[in-house]
Amino acid sequence: MSDAAQDPNGLPALRERYGPRYRWLLLLAVMVGTMASIMSSTIVNVAIPDMSQHFTLGQERAQWVSSAFMAAMTVSMLTTPWLLARYGYRRTYEGCMWLLLVGGVAGGLANDYPLVLAARVAEGLAAGVVQPIPAIIILRAFDSTEQGRASGIFGMGVVLAPALGPSIGGVLVDWFGWRSIFFMVVPLCVVSLWLAKKLIPTTAPGGGAANRDGAGLDWRGLLIASLGTLCLLNGLVELQGGTAATALTLLAAAVGLLVAFIWLERRTLQQRRRHPSQGVDPLLDLTLFRDRRFAMGSIVAFIYGIALFGSTYLLPVYMQMGLRLSPSVVGTVLLPAGFVLAVTIAVVGRLADRQPTHRLVSIGLLMLAASFALMVTIRLDHAGLIIPLLILWAILGRIGLGFVLPSLNIGAMRGLDRSHIPQGSSAINFLRMLGGAAGVSLCGIFLEWRLAAHGQVLDSASRAPDRLAAFNETFILLAVICGVALIAALRLKADSRTQ
Repeated sequence: MSDAAQDPNGLPALRERYGPRYRWLLLLAVMVGTMASIMSSTIVNVAIPDMSQHFTLGQERAQWVSSAFMAAMTVSMLTTPWLLARYGYRRTYEGCMWLLLVGGVAGGLANDYPLVLAARVAEGLAAGVVQPIPAIIILRAFDSTEQGRASGIFGMGVVLAPALGPSIGGVLVDWFGWRSIFFMVVPLCVVSLWLAKKLIPTTAPGGGAANRDGAGLDWRGLLIASLGTLCLLNGLVELQGGTAATALTLLAAAVGLLVAFIWLERRTLQQRRRHPSQGVDPLLDLTLFRDRRFAMGSIVAFIYGIALFGSTYLLPVYMQMGLRLSPSVVGTVLLPAGFVLAVTIAVVGRLADRQPTHRLVSIGLLMLAASFALMVTIRLDHAGLIIPLLILWAILGRIGLGFVLPSLNIGAMRGLDRSHIPQGSSAINFLRMLGGAAGVSLCGIFLEWRLAAHGQVLDSASRAPDRLAAFNETFILLAVICGVALIAALRLKADSRTQ
C-alpha cells in the first residue's frame, strides 16, 4: 500500500471519512483562507488617505501600499504548483496562512512606512500562493457538470470579504485609525488554520504523497519574473514622477526580461523532457498556450486585471479625495454592490455549466465598461444624486464582475489535461495579477497626470469641477481597457463548442 493511501490525512482517507460531502467541505476550507487573502488585498485602499497623512507621503509613495502587495502576490503565484507538489496541500496552505497572519499583525503595529511595506509584501507573498489553489480543487474534485456551480458558490463566499471589508474597514478607520484595518485578517487566518487541520489533505494535487525529493524550484525563472515585474511597475511610476529616460530604461528592461524569461522557460522544459529525473520543472509551462481557449482566456485575464484592480484602487480614492466623502460613507456606498455581486456569482455559476464562456464573459465586460463610463454623470452641483448614482453604477459594475469571475478561469482551463491544471491555474492567475499590479500603478499615474493638466493636486481639500474631471477621465480610460478585453473575449467563441 502506498504512503498516500496509508496517510490518515491524505486525500483517500479524508474522502472515506467524510463521504461525498467532502469535496464541498474542502472547498469551504480553502474559501476562508482565500477570503482572508482577498480582504488583505483590497481593504487597505480605504486607509490610504489616512496613512499618507500619517507618514506624510505623496500619492506615488502611498499607492505602493497597494502596488507592493500586488507585485509580491503576482510573482509568488508562479510557485504554487511546485510548492503543492513538494509539500502538499496542507503544509503549503498552512504556511501561507501563518505568513498572512504575521503580516497583518506586523503591519498594524509598524511605526515606520518601510515596515508597513514589508508587511504588505509578506501578505502579498502568502496571498499569491493561495489564489490558484481553489481553481485546482474545483477542476480536480468536481465533475464537469458541477464545476460552474462550485465556482459560483465559492465566488459568492469569497466576494463577501471585499464586500464587507471596506464597510467595516471604513468604520474602523474613522474610529480607531488606519492601523486597525491590518488586524481584520487575523480572525479569518485563525479559522482557516483550524479548518486546514481537519479538512485539507497532506497530499499533492495528483492525490499522491508530496514528493519532497522531487524537482527543484526554478529559481532562475522566479528571479527573472520578479525583476521583470519590479521593472514594469517602477517604469510606470517613473513615467509620471521621474524622468523619461529612467522610465524608458526600466520599461525596456521589463521587455528584455520578459524575452529572457520565455527563452529560459522553453529551455528548462526541453531539458526536463530530455532528462526527466534531473533538473527543475519550468516555472511556467509555455505549451499551455497552444490551447486556443486558454490563450484567449489568458489575454482576457491580463486586460481584465488592469481594469479590476485599477478600479479597486481608484474608487475609494475618488470618493474620498474627489467627492470628499468619509471612509465610513465610502464603505456604506460599496456595501450593496458587494451583496449584489455575491448573488450574481451564485446565479452565473450555474449558468457557466450550460452557457459558453465567451458569452458570459463578454456580457460581464460590457457591463463593467458601462459602469466606468457612467461615472461621468456624477456632478458636484447635483449633491442629492451623488450617493444614489454611486451606488447604482457600483452595482452595475459588480454585476459585470459576477458574470466574469465564475466563468473565465474554469472555462479557459477546461481544455487542459488534468496534469496541467496546477500550472494553468497559476499561469492565468499570474497574468490577471500582473495586469492588476500594472493597473494600480497605471491608474495612479494617469490620475496624477490629468490632475496636473487641470491644475489640481490630489491632497487639497477642494471639490473643484476640474479636479473631478481628472477622475472622470481616468474612469473613461478603464472603460476603454474593458472594451479591449471584450474584443479578446469574443475570440473565445471558436472554442465554445467544446464546453
